[in-house]
Amino acid sequence: MSTRTQESIAAAPVPHAIGDALGRRVVVERIRPDIDGGRFPIKRTIADEVVVSAQIFVDGHDVVAAVLQDRHTDRQEGPWHETPMALVAEGTDEWTAWFTAGEIGWHEYRVVAWVDAFLSWRRDVAMKVANGQEVALELIEGSRLVSDAAERCAMDETAVAEADWLSRRAKVLAARSPVANRVALALDEELALRASRWPDRSRATISQVRRAWVDRRRAGFGAWYEMFPRSAGPDPHRSATFREAAAALPRIAGLGFDIVYLPPVHPIGRSFRKGRNNSLTVGPDDPGSPWAIGSEAGGHTAIEPGLGTLEDFDGFRKEASRLGLEIALDLAFQCSPDHPWVREHPEWFRHRPDGTIKYAENPPKRYQDIYPFDFGSADWRGLWQALLGVTRFWIDRDVRVFRVDNPHTKTFGFWEWLIGEIHAEYPDVLFLSEAFTRPAVMRYLAKSGFSQSYTYFTWRNTKAELVDYFTELTTSEVVDYLRPNLFANTPDILTAYLQGGGRPAFEARLLLAGTLGASYGIYSGFELCESRAVAPGSEEYADSEKYQYRHRDWDASGGISALISRVNQARRAHPSLQIDRTLRFHATDNDSIIAYSKTSADGRDRVMAIVNLDPHHTQHGFVETPVDEDFFTVRDLLDDTVYTWRRGWNYVRFDPFFRQGHLLWLPTPRA
Repeated sequence: MSTRTQESIAAAPVPHAIGDALGRRVVVERIRPDIDGGRFPIKRTIADEVVVSAQIFVDGHDVVAAVLQDRHTDRQEGPWHETPMALVAEGTDEWTAWFTAGEIGWHEYRVVAWVDAFLSWRRDVAMKVANGQEVALELIEGSRLVSDAAERCAMDETAVAEADWLSRRAKVLAARSPVANRVALALDEELALRASRWPDRSRATISQVRRAWVDRRRAGFGAWYEMFPRSAGPDPHRSATFREAAAALPRIAGLGFDIVYLPPVHPIGRSFRKGRNNSLTVGPDDPGSPWAIGSEAGGHTAIEPGLGTLEDFDGFRKEASRLGLEIALDLAFQCSPDHPWVREHPEWFRHRPDGTIKYAENPPKRYQDIYPFDFGSADWRGLWQALLGVTRFWIDRDVRVFRVDNPHTKTFGFWEWLIGEIHAEYPDVLFLSEAFTRPAVMRYLAKSGFSQSYTYFTWRNTKAELVDYFTELTTSEVVDYLRPNLFANTPDILTAYLQGGGRPAFEARLLLAGTLGASYGIYSGFELCESRAVAPGSEEYADSEKYQYRHRDWDASGGISALISRVNQARRAHPSLQIDRTLRFHATDNDSIIAYSKTSADGRDRVMAIVNLDPHHTQHGFVETPVDEDFFTVRDLLDDTVYTWRRGWNYVRFDPFFRQGHLLWLPTPRA
């Protein structure tokens, strides 16, 4: 370097922050898990382990040390908890450590790394001694390093004794005693342990803080059942009340469900009310769609008069709670033309050039009975606050789970704000995103705070489709923020597979939903294998419950209630079925048969599902089993049958009219 260049560098002013950063030799990069460079938090449920990795390295050959720091913020910044990071393998520069998400709410984590001068010195001394080199000066250097560690230790009032211990060792290293004795002290394991506890971190590299949102356990595991309470009464010609609908709850609880999801329970508008099968012709007794919210009886904080009163709703919720069920309410942020807000706040809606309010459309579908909000209106702040108030209203009535209707048609920033506001007061509240839309949009909504997300599972039927999709959901970075909820059907979605596959199709989809996903759901009538569409090529149910009362005979033959009960029993009994991250697919020699397993976080429980995807024909073949034993027994959790299998490939056969799959409890892996 020329003298002129050296002078130029010396004279150039270096901003303090930049100079400070340049003085830090250790590089920390590629921290995982990480969502968009820390823009969004990762998600975990309480008691989950958060495994953090990072690429950490330094120029030259000095020894690097690093810790993972984490803390639960709870609105206040408390002290950091530290966990030493370990090098995964020599030559990789990949370091890792983990912490436990011990409380609901916000957690932070970061990586701190530095050059450890003492450990670098100790390593070099050991190498020189092994090669017969003189180390007298190095011992004096080490004395200073240990003395510095003693000074840092002395600043901690609880470590005075250790500071004295280190000071005495520092003096011995510098003394004129035999070199061999001092070398032995330099390489002493206890000295290394104690000195390393007090490193010089004045030039440590501290990574950007990453955030984690920790939910209660139900965010990661649960079985949902969707029902229309107005159909759950003794009279098929009128709406059931909440008091009458409560009689349906023991049956649902008996099937093993955890959450009962209710479509909107608010007053339904009269203007442009839809008739049976979404007809524009309306009879005097047609109840209309619950998603056309608002009438002279009130809006989003009122109860549809046919269902009763708010007190009746409270009684329904309490009965559900007594049975071990949670109630999930639908947040459908839209209005019927009769909603009080249409009159009181016309500025919250979009208008046509002639001044009339625009109704909802999703061409070619038209929803004349629904007015969507304008989330960017001139008074958007007033609208947002009103909708926050609606959410708080139901939380105050002890609702802690919400299914959100079509969130992708509302401003993304609104959801990030609303969920953040709610979680600041009620961190146990869960939000399910009902967004069957483009992948990027679904992912962004999940990043924005939704606890769970609907998925494309509903339309994934072949082995290749299922393997590809669930490999993405459980092994890519998506696993850190998008929790899938696998609904097998909805009031809007009756797939062609279910329409044409009969009872075996319902059995297959139930097995897949309940075992591929830690969270899954069905819509009422699935257990009866209801499969009639309104028209060929349509996914709409005939006589859709969205537009009329449906009175069902729950004791009718041909249903799959017993299978649903067994699947839910297995899910509750086996921790391996309560998580998604350990999902692994296994080879089969028949593409009509899919096989996969899950292992619990502690490795003590392992279950394997094998499902016939063909609802029409008997399928058979061999399945590769992930058990490293010559012979072993497996028990089918669906019927308690025990089989003796062997290492490697095993034969299976499925007759759709007898059995559509196995759910096998496998021996746990050997330690």
